[in-house]
Amino acid sequence: MLLKSIPMKFVTTKIALVFFLLLFSSSFAVAQEIIKESVVDTVKKVDTGKKLKVDGIIAKVGDYIILDSDIDKSYLEISSQGGSVKDITRCQMLGKLMEDKLYAHQAVQDSLKVTDAEVRTSMEERLNYMVEQIGSMEKVVKYYKKSSEEDFRTYFFDVLKEQKLTSEMQKKIVDAVEITPEEVRNFFKAIPKDELPVFGAEMEVAQIVITPKVSEAEKQKVINKLKEFKKEIQEGGSSFATKAVLYSQDPGSRATGGYYKMNRKTQFVKEFKEVAFSLAEGEISEPFETDFGFHIIYVEKIKGQDVELRHILLTPAVTSDDLKEAKDKITLIRKRIEDKEISFDKAAKTMSDEKETRTNGGVLINPRTQDTRFELTKMEPTLYSQISNLKENEISSPLLDEDQSGKKKYKLITVTNRINEHTADYAKDYTKIKELALKEKQIKAIGKWFDDKIKDTYIKINGEYRDCTFTNNWLKK
Repeated sequence: MLLKSIPMKFVTTKIALVFFLLLFSSSFAVAQEIIKESVVDTVKKVDTGKKLKVDGIIAKVGDYIILDSDIDKSYLEISSQGGSVKDITRCQMLGKLMEDKLYAHQAVQDSLKVTDAEVRTSMEERLNYMVEQIGSMEKVVKYYKKSSEEDFRTYFFDVLKEQKLTSEMQKKIVDAVEITPEEVRNFFKAIPKDELPVFGAEMEVAQIVITPKVSEAEKQKVINKLKEFKKEIQEGGSSFATKAVLYSQDPGSRATGGYYKMNRKTQFVKEFKEVAFSLAEGEISEPFETDFGFHIIYVEKIKGQDVELRHILLTPAVTSDDLKEAKDKITLIRKRIEDKEISFDKAAKTMSDEKETRTNGGVLINPRTQDTRFELTKMEPTLYSQISNLKENEISSPLLDEDQSGKKKYKLITVTNRINEHTADYAKDYTKIKELALKEKQIKAIGKWFDDKIKDTYIKINGEYRDCTFTNNWLKK
């Protein structure tokens, strides 16, 4: 959503908006440290010419402490992700760090559940990414100035657990906020006409997908390979995790040895869940098929309603003949639509292979907003390149598409509606206006939460930072 003018009532200060956006960033200030208070104090000059502690404790929130060096680490973390820190003062950064600590402290008080298994899974995913970016675990350890990999893992585990607690507390506050149509209406009416937001140009898009049919011979090759893996693992020739790292075609779990933790409410495809919950602890399944390919599952642990498992996914190869057959089919569908034999909507409902869009005539849902509109300036680049030159109701040529796992498919795309840049209209833009109204109400709820919890929590700020002007009443004046 492109806003050319934003009413002052949406956000009272620039920093409030910045920090609200950072509220949901799990990687913000990843280098904050939880350490004992026995820290040697040293002194440095800051921009104001005043002397402040570098590695001394500058604040305490509940059981959590903040060092002056944590502020420097936070600046570094934001900069490393491409963010700008030039307009964020040290006082403002301290305020943000204290917010994070209060969230984590209150999450513990509220007994919000964060398991060590969850943290370890997140840590392995993050470490794999960091190693991939930096080059080796040794370089990661050196980057964070730790003496050993074990020392770094212990430190990083504590950091990620605090982040998870913070995230769970934030989610609890925000999820409790609901908004009624009447509140949305009143919110919109209260905006002066000259301050109404301007929404950028948008499109509504639909598609038909034809997936190449894989030959039975290729399927059997994959099944045989998975059976071979199972036999080798059971005979002790290799671990399941190693096989997953080397061969699995699931990008979401390959780096962690195919690991997933799930319960019956977890969003996995039906076939996968049925097999997972039919296995005993330590058992490996026979190969089975889902829309993603063929799998085998190994159940590591069963804890109450939770299952910790590993899986290997192999996708059968698509031959050139399979691709040609799919292209010929989608080309024929396109011709039938252009010859007015069938509408795009009906063709999608009766012929498309994509379950997610087939039932509503191929219409795409914007994953960011959960409605049917895609703003041009925020559209995923590949989709933008495919539709930017299409006229309304024009159908693209057959497009060969490939997902993250390498699975190929052909698709037709059409633009069903274009919405030009315009000033907000209550009837046409209700979803976006509701989003703005809800965000304002969430900000107010967070503000009230801070007011209440600060009163009931032990908070101490040391040295020159007591002269800061904070958004929240940390000094309890």
